[in-house]
Amino acid sequence: MADLKRKRGRKPKTVVDNSADAAGISSKEALDDGVLCVTPVETATTNGDPQTHRRGRGRPKKGGKHEEEVDWDIAASPERRGHRFADHNGDITTVLSGDLRHGAELAAVAAAAKAAPSMDAVVKVFCVHTEPNFSLPWQRKRQYSSSSSGFIIGGRRVLTNAHSVEHHTQVKLKKRGSDTKYLATVLSIGTECDIAMLTVNDDEFWEGVSPLEFGDLPALQDAVTVVGYPIGGDTISVTSGVVSRIEILSYVHVSTELLGLQIDAAINSGNSGGPAFNDKGKCVGIAFQSLKHEDAENIGYVIPTPVIMHFIQDYEKNGAYTGFPIIGIEWQKMENPDLRLSVGMAHNQKGVRIRRVEPTAPESNVLKPSDVILSFDGVDIANDGTVPFRHGERIGFSYLVSQKYTGDDAQVKVLRKSKILEFKIKLNAHKRLIPAHIKGKPPSYYIVGGFVFSAVSVPYLRSEYGKDYEFDAPVKLLDKLLHAMAQSIDEQLVVVSQVLVADINIGYEELVNTQVIAFNGKPVKNLKSLANMVEACKEEYLKFDLDYNQIVVLQTKNAKAATSDILAMHCIPSAMSDDLRT
Repeated sequence: MADLKRKRGRKPKTVVDNSADAAGISSKEALDDGVLCVTPVETATTNGDPQTHRRGRGRPKKGGKHEEEVDWDIAASPERRGHRFADHNGDITTVLSGDLRHGAELAAVAAAAKAAPSMDAVVKVFCVHTEPNFSLPWQRKRQYSSSSSGFIIGGRRVLTNAHSVEHHTQVKLKKRGSDTKYLATVLSIGTECDIAMLTVNDDEFWEGVSPLEFGDLPALQDAVTVVGYPIGGDTISVTSGVVSRIEILSYVHVSTELLGLQIDAAINSGNSGGPAFNDKGKCVGIAFQSLKHEDAENIGYVIPTPVIMHFIQDYEKNGAYTGFPIIGIEWQKMENPDLRLSVGMAHNQKGVRIRRVEPTAPESNVLKPSDVILSFDGVDIANDGTVPFRHGERIGFSYLVSQKYTGDDAQVKVLRKSKILEFKIKLNAHKRLIPAHIKGKPPSYYIVGGFVFSAVSVPYLRSEYGKDYEFDAPVKLLDKLLHAMAQSIDEQLVVVSQVLVADINIGYEELVNTQVIAFNGKPVKNLKSLANMVEACKEEYLKFDLDYNQIVVLQTKNAKAATSDILAMHCIPSAMSDDLRT
């Protein structure tokens, strides 16, 4: 499972300084991979200088992987995350052959013809990105440019992928057949669903263009046509295929698991954000990633209309993107008959057992470990965690949760000690101890006595340990990434990121990415609380209790006095990030 790499389809362009290496990807790699991603978070460069990867104590790397594979940020594959959100759609894989394949090809040609009038609504997206430097959080990385696709919808708005405009400093749009690029404004970015909404203030941009209409969720074998501006040319491109699978899948951008379409039409770099049309010329999805594996060919993924409409309606309802809610539990299948008998389930009862409940989830007040969830909003849940979807199809019950909005209520029926109970729970967004994304905000940091303290996130781990951070990062950090639950909404995992060598910190130079447990005997809840405690400290010593039973002790007066000289030596503008000052 881990060898199946899903790739996002943003087309790379040249780095602003015309250096391919500044983006971390050589020209040869661009030709070899075909599907190429350009985000410099994957690289080990800082302002153009090579950066040594940190020593890791994590799991060994998996073998059998081609060196030229670009491993994009899959923070948690369904297999690795167990059954926390592991969903199934049965064995619905359609293989077309002979006359059936020929008929599908004819349908695809017809779909392309129907989509032709709508192609004027497909635009090319040009973006200049300036990403944070998580290893040196007081500065940003060198800017680079990329191009992708998008399309016009009603209300003078344009949709594209979130990763296409991530960490944007400037976004421009160009219509088909036009030589003018129009400045665009980013209205909203949905990190979980990998969708972004843009607009253009110039009235000229909207002249002579009709917005696309959305169609229903397609069925298996339905013809689809993907339109966009992929790598290999500058003009619009059309590829055709059929829907081969519909299921819950992992969205590469932040490893959220939502409904997705698998198609056999080619999705290459630059196709990201482009529409997928049905045979009636209506948009049924947004191209956003593809699967690269030696045993797989022409496997692309499309964000379907239910997810798109959820994003749009969420923005229209709240004026901002609030995200997809979850039911904050980890659950276990109940397929074993002895297991079902042990919890008092009758022969006609089905459901899933709650292993753990997120302490930060609103439902933690009513749901308990070992409860068996029998139904969600009146829909019965099977022993494998699936619910009926369409004729002949089943899908993970998290699909029902994802149809809700943040703050919505849901009715849950549970079996507890052989008694059936019903609860009304409020759904909320997921709070992770190690977040998968910082949603465009700059990383936080605090420096005292040369010790750089940071809050851990998935982008931080990727910056420190590269694309294989899941195997190279320290075991304890990986354990917290995979299994730890935040005990409060504002809890963070704080580490000593590095030590800026000075006389005051002699003997501590080798400390790297070690968790801070307590300061002067008080637990460290988050980075801001640590900074506040250190700044207000009147005791003689600053004592930091670290993981692995290590301690750091500095004289308070000397450490604070040396901090300004250390900042000046390394050209650091401030001892703390702006968000810690408020």
